[in-house]
Amino acid sequence: MAWTSSGSSNAELIDNMLRNGILGKVVGDVVDGNKSEAECASDRIARAMKKVDRANYVRDKRDAYEDSPQTIGHGATISAPHMHAYAASHLLPYLPPGGRVLDVGSGSGYLSAVLYHLIEDPHGHKPSLSDSDAKSKPLIIGIEHVSELTDWSISNLKHDGLGEALEKGQIEMVTGDGRLGYPPNAPYDAIHVGAAAPELPQALVDQLAPGGRMFIPIGTYKQNIYHIDKDESGKITQTEVMGVRYVPLTDRKSQEEH
Repeated sequence: MAWTSSGSSNAELIDNMLRNGILGKVVGDVVDGNKSEAECASDRIARAMKKVDRANYVRDKRDAYEDSPQTIGHGATISAPHMHAYAASHLLPYLPPGGRVLDVGSGSGYLSAVLYHLIEDPHGHKPSLSDSDAKSKPLIIGIEHVSELTDWSISNLKHDGLGEALEKGQIEMVTGDGRLGYPPNAPYDAIHVGAAAPELPQALVDQLAPGGRMFIPIGTYKQNIYHIDKDESGKITQTEVMGVRYVPLTDRKSQEEH
């Protein structure tokens, strides 16, 4: 169970999720292929999450390795580690080395860091956007409409050893309305949305690359995670995955009043 995955260290937290089937079950459901491929995918996610010390992304470091959400101020939260593991698992087949990802509602920067390490993982596969295009734009764009959180996330990433990736422009954290996406670096191989939209934002669909996937919670009182998949011809398929409870995807004023 997710609530038994807490640990006394970052490594123990991730190992507990592996042992409890948090990674293996989801990856097995999502990744095409045999058991060995699913196990390799699970290990790949674990490697990435172990490189990202959650203590660098929370306000109260005493609870950094609890498998539970925590408030980070301004009406925002950092999701429970098992939810970040689910998101990474569902997006993994759409995270090619050198690909491009948009993290909407990036908050503390934690999942942006995990996604960066997954894209940098040499065991990834699947062709990405053209090499010339990929080199000219960041791999990871985190967008957050609270400037104080954007600044904090940059500081967190630097403390977690990703200062060079920021300096090289491989990771970029920007302030803006994530509901509108971030057109300057579109299209995106994968889009993660970390708050619940009342309905599917068309701007994000438009910025999803052909062959890409969006992982997004949709709903108000009743919320569900959806896969939004765009095939090579541009056809959209929307698949309900599971029930969840997220903070709403809204404007800054409404968020801070929530």
